Amino acid sequence: MDVDEFWAVVKSAGAGLDGRTGDDGEAVAAALVTRLAATSPEGILEFQELFDQLHDALYRWDVWAAAYLIGGGCSDDSFIDFRAGVIALGREWYERVLASPDGLADQPAVRQAAAEEDDGALFAESVNYVASEAYEQVTGGDDAFYEAMKSRQQAAVDIDKAREPDMGEDFDFDDDDEMRSRLPRLAELFLDPDED
Repeated sequence: MDVDEFWAVVKSAGAGLDGRTGDDGEAVAAALVTRLAATSPEGILEFQELFDQLHDALYRWDVWAAAYLIGGGCSDDSFIDFRAGVIALGREWYERVLASPDGLADQPAVRQAAAEEDDGALFAESVNYVASEAYEQVTGGDDAFYEAMKSRQQAAVDIDKAREPDMGEDFDFDDDDEMRSRLPRLAELFLDPDED
């Protein structure tokens, strides 16, 4: 599976969901599991490897700040779920977020969440586990997915794994002025204009 095939799977799973992931990602995750279970075990493992790479690329302070604004705070675990939610939105939104996380101010589910004061938009925990669930359906083994992924990771020689990721410049997410400066459009949606 290459990256174009990966995004085709995500797109087909998200068809008809209109970018909604506010159900903890359950709907899109279920669709992804069904779609992945129709492929081979090898294809499922390749999907997971690509998912991990795309997920890791979102591990940046500016993306975390966007998650912090949208979620009214964002723990380490919640940031994992947020990045999965961004991937579930599909390639176009993923690339927009990589270019500028503030662009999420245009995302319909984010705008709706701001209007409804819903802090669950884009946090899609279930999407993190679609490959393991699909693999279990295909192979029937509970731990087979994790064993197969571990074998693949041990066989892969990847010197970049030893390096720390470049998250960009760290800043204070609780400093409203800083957030308004770095993510002005999201801050306008999620921060109280009367508070500084």
